[in-house]
Amino acid sequence: MIRHFIAIVLAAFALHAAAAVDVNQASQAELETVKGIGPGLSTKIVEARKAASFKDWSDMVERVSGIGPGNAARFSQAGLTVAGAAYVGTAPAAAAAKPERAPRSTKADKEPKPAKAPAQ
Repeated sequence: MIRHFIAIVLAAFALHAAAAVDVNQASQAELETVKGIGPGLSTKIVEARKAASFKDWSDMVERVSGIGPGNAARFSQAGLTVAGAAYVGTAPAAAAAKPERAPRSTKADKEPKPAKAPAQ
């Protein structure tokens, strides 16, 4: 009986943690439950929201410094929504951001230098 009660309580907490948080309706404390959003960023979001509700993700990315496409994708994956919608853009991949370099050459790749003729 007690095991069932504990399981139900734990399931309720897990469900609450995975619940969506809408940026236009959430309090500052609720915003901070989203992984990656701390007090500083939640304050910026609430301040920007005072001017007007966010229309969509691009509006929020434009108006809140510290949120770019990469953070927006991570926050959306953690349960944040804007006007009830998840972020549909893609985060830039780390590999795509770095230019591809040519492989380094090794001594074995270089042609051998011609031997010097012995001095006479």
